[in-house]
Amino acid sequence: MTTTAPTVNGRVIALAHYAGRALAEGVLARHGATFHQSVTLVAVVLAGESIGRDELVADVTGSLKTDESVVRGVIEELTAAKLLEEDPAEVARVRLTDAGRERYESTSAETAEISARLYAGIPAEDLAVAGRVLALVTERANAELVSA
Repeated sequence: MTTTAPTVNGRVIALAHYAGRALAEGVLARHGATFHQSVTLVAVVLAGESIGRDELVADVTGSLKTDESVVRGVIEELTAAKLLEEDPAEVARVRLTDAGRERYESTSAETAEISARLYAGIPAEDLAVAGRVLALVTERANAELVSA
């Protein structure tokens, strides 16, 4: 008996997201981190390890589709945990601390191993198609959110 692959739809995307997120959250929990904290640290790393606080709030708010107050709270948590700190050269900016870099590197290494297992054996062309479709769905959903 052969099974037919499901057509991509919101449920299929959500199931894949939440299954992967559950694995990532398991890694993060072992390191005393939350998903929101991880997304915030990644944003700082991608910005070159220093970023304006308001820019960081906008980036993470846009990524997580959450309220600014939630993201500002996460930034405060990361600052209190000494994973982020005010940039002494410009107090409107935050930067990664050595401990923050270590947290990012350790959790990223562990989640990369999981990702490698999850994507193993999937042809590159299939991943490229899935990437294009998901990018388009994300673009359209973001446009709907802006007009809502």
